[in-house]
Amino acid sequence: MNRIVHAAPLPATAVDLMTRADAELLAAQFSSEAGERFVHAHLAGLRAAAAVLAVRGRPTGRRAARTVWEMLAAVAPEVDDWAVYFAAGAAGRRAVEAGRTDAIDAARAEEVLCAAEDFLDEVRALLDGAPATGSAGGGRRQLLAVRAS
Repeated sequence: MNRIVHAAPLPATAVDLMTRADAELLAAQFSSEAGERFVHAHLAGLRAAAAVLAVRGRPTGRRAARTVWEMLAAVAPEVDDWAVYFAAGAAGRRAVEAGRTDAIDAARAEEVLCAAEDFLDEVRALLDGAPATGSAGGGRRQLLAVRAS
């Protein structure tokens, strides 16, 4: 006798964050300026990381407030390398957002865009098999990717 096991539905927050991550990724793919491409790609990664936190929860403890990347590494050690990578890019994103158009060159922007695409794919796979915490609702919500390339 075969048993069919259905995964728990993802919280709507996680689905929304992944939708927003896909939108940022799409904006990055269509950006003509390196700084803009970098910012959108980095934000795509940030939204995907937040989606993981929406499913797995935030770490607890007496430590002071943490960055999303530190929290991600704590609750999803399997993507720790990605957390370190994107955390290292946060200063570049802040520089571009502050108006320093020379802070990021085209090669770095393209690198982060490619990394964001790979990270979103990994997060999507991670969430596809993850049990949802505190979610309510009907059937399984699907995470669909939108790509321009």
